[in-house]
Amino acid sequence: MSKPSDSAGVVPTLQEYQKLQQFLFSQAGITLGPGKQAMLAGRLGKRLRALNLPSFSAYLQHLSSDAAERQLAVDLLTTNETYFFREPKHFAFLSEIAIPEFHAQQKVRIWSAACSSGEEPYSIAMVLAERRGPRPWEVLGSDISQSVLQSARAGQYPLARAEKVPRSYLQRFCLKGIGAREGTLQIDAALRQRVQFQQINLITALGSGDDFDMIWLRNVLIYFDTETKVAICQKLLQKLRPGGYFLVGHSESLQGMIGGLEMVQAAVYRKR
Repeated sequence: MSKPSDSAGVVPTLQEYQKLQQFLFSQAGITLGPGKQAMLAGRLGKRLRALNLPSFSAYLQHLSSDAAERQLAVDLLTTNETYFFREPKHFAFLSEIAIPEFHAQQKVRIWSAACSSGEEPYSIAMVLAERRGPRPWEVLGSDISQSVLQSARAGQYPLARAEKVPRSYLQRFCLKGIGAREGTLQIDAALRQRVQFQQINLITALGSGDDFDMIWLRNVLIYFDTETKVAICQKLLQKLRPGGYFLVGHSESLQGMIGGLEMVQAAVYRKR
């Protein structure tokens, strides 16, 4: 019988922290800044206790031989803050400018990259369902984290995240939880079936497939260094058709960083 671990409250040493920074960068391209040892200890400390490991050095050694644990560590360290219809001006642009512009197309394809638990792709899907009607469209949501993608596929959320969902959309596309599910909402099955979710690591090869009309990569680039930002954007732009739109968060800018794009409005770019 093993001796219980005394890892509760352990904070990584500077050397351990630097190695964990290197781990996260190698796995996800994310740059974890200085002074976040306490945050990291809070998110990974539970894994040390679960595995009965005494230190972060021991955990790092464990990561080197356990692929499933590497994925779990990435899930715990990546930030997943989102809610429905975040940054409303982008959804107004989708509804009032982009979708009418795509009217003559047989199919519209939109990719919500790094979509976390799915609120963004479902928000996009609601607008498409209303504005495109029965005409074909596809929404892909992707993330590096398997756990948030499982939540996205389930389509069940706390009601608090739906504060910005238009009332007509709530009535048409959402079901209010009752009984044990009180305080939640469920995305209607018909809409869920039209949104696909896939695990994609943005720093690895993206594979083949049809190009997209819009790619949403919002509030993600802030976690990468400049070199990685450029590499990710260039890679994604290869999947965007000429004339297609590329959206980033309102706190982010691609001005002077990426060629072949023209700014349409704040945080909205068009591929030349």
